[in-house]
Amino acid sequence: MSNQYEIKKSNRVRQLKKKASYDKKIVHRILDAGLVAHVGFNQEDGPVVVPMLYGREKNEIYLHGARKARIIRLLEDTNRISLNVTLLDGIVLARSTFNSSMHYRSVTVFGKPELIEDHQEKLMAMKVISENTAPGRWDEVRDSHINEVKMTGVIKVKIEEASAKISTGDPDDQPEDYEIPIWAGILPITMKTGKLQNDKKLKRGINPSKTLNSLQNKKL
Repeated sequence: MSNQYEIKKSNRVRQLKKKASYDKKIVHRILDAGLVAHVGFNQEDGPVVVPMLYGREKNEIYLHGARKARIIRLLEDTNRISLNVTLLDGIVLARSTFNSSMHYRSVTVFGKPELIEDHQEKLMAMKVISENTAPGRWDEVRDSHINEVKMTGVIKVKIEEASAKISTGDPDDQPEDYEIPIWAGILPITMKTGKLQNDKKLKRGINPSKTLNSLQNKKL
């Protein structure tokens, strides 16, 4: 089995090719660091892009939504979708707006969506999504009721083609611009969790678990 996704017309990176990667480990690592995927597909009256919670297990991505939601019904009838996950790491402040840019890690995936109907498979997929959002929480809460599972729509997408694009480093200015007396550099962007906040209806004496406490002040 190849360690890289095959480069095809759909996933080939054309701009800034040196920032591209088709390595499966890199693609998966970026996917696992994100929380929201923007899913794009065509419908009768034009293209649509929708943000969705997701989780990854091996070479499959699971998307979450209400079973009766329009997006789930549309995805069910779609033969192919594209989804993107982008993580911003900084603003690159060059000596010109033209050369200013961003530090980022981004993945674009292509695949066929499939609605999961089997109860056990759906539960497994829901756990994958939950673990991507709040690791360890699934085993702490009550089991989902049968009706809750039925009301939940989960779409499985096998990753058929994918590519990553990663931007790092200092500003890449024009040679003559380095003599301009203007500050240039990087403004980091950090996404991290904060401090847990109690539910206003929480009973007295109930404290967060070690699992939840470990999720506080964590860089994503």
